[in-house]
Amino acid sequence: MKNKTKPMTYRDAGVDIDAGNQLIEKIKPFVAKTKRAEVMAGLGGFGGLFALQSKNYKEPILVSGTDGVGTKLMLAHQTNCHEYIGIDLVAMCVNDVLVQGAEPLFFLDYFACGKLDINIATKVIAGIANGCEQAGAALIGGETAEMPDMYNNNDYDLAGFCVGAVDKSKLIDGSSIKSGDAIIGIASSGPHSNGYSLIRKVLDVAKIKEIDGVPIKDLLLKPTKIYVKSILKLMDEINIKGMAHITGGGLTENIPRILATDIHAEININSWKENPIFDWLAMSGSISTEEMRRTFNCGIGMVIIVDQDDIKKTLDILELCNETAWEIGKINSGSGGVNFI
Repeated sequence: MKNKTKPMTYRDAGVDIDAGNQLIEKIKPFVAKTKRAEVMAGLGGFGGLFALQSKNYKEPILVSGTDGVGTKLMLAHQTNCHEYIGIDLVAMCVNDVLVQGAEPLFFLDYFACGKLDINIATKVIAGIANGCEQAGAALIGGETAEMPDMYNNNDYDLAGFCVGAVDKSKLIDGSSIKSGDAIIGIASSGPHSNGYSLIRKVLDVAKIKEIDGVPIKDLLLKPTKIYVKSILKLMDEINIKGMAHITGGGLTENIPRILATDIHAEININSWKENPIFDWLAMSGSISTEEMRRTFNCGIGMVIIVDQDDIKKTLDILELCNETAWEIGKINSGSGGVNFI
């Protein structure tokens, strides 16, 4: 007996192979801008090829990192603003490997969706390429997964993967931090990519739509700052003893990750100018000071520990790199953790 069922295709099941191929062609120019000399192949292979230049390292240590952008994606969907979320994805990964002194070498992304919208996906991946350019990392591959029934048609999710390298002698692990060292904070561009589940709750109850004439959505979708080039420049001239990328957990939980148990960080809360978005969040959501400090970066996206003698030079170099930075505290003997004064 003949089967009279109409022949099925992958497209009938909700997966469009042709759309995926069109996307690859559209993103090639953006990816090309991120190419480094060590990249050995273009898009389309089963794996990205990267020739580590041994002449640049005596004892190379590879440092890897992976992350996403959390529910900030939902705000991008709600506002139909997809240009910057890819920068966030790169920033969250490259800033993490950077704190150990590693130069980001290459990056891969994972883009999953219910139905592939070529225009949206192109904007997202162009943003990823933009972030890679800012970080000096090559975008050497990725994966686009169209998964109907797993995601709603217009939904997508992102994950990123970064590999960097540092000479063993230049590895930054916080082991040399001692009492008396200075804490330098570098300004964030806003909430970066953390705390957005709480931010969205605040948006549900808030009545205002702008701060100082700037729409709230523009302030909240401002991409995570990428500190790579500024920090690499600083590393050439300053002995950085430790760094902390201020992500989920805020200043309260991220700084102790680089401290020994017999010292603690003392932070002067009046030492930097906080982005007004944080005051708005605290006021609109009736969020306690303690909760703000352990959820958001509160205006400090990266913390650097240096010797007291290097404070001025560190601040001068960061200023030349167009970073806004402050001396925000010092290291004291104690039992670990962070004290706010």
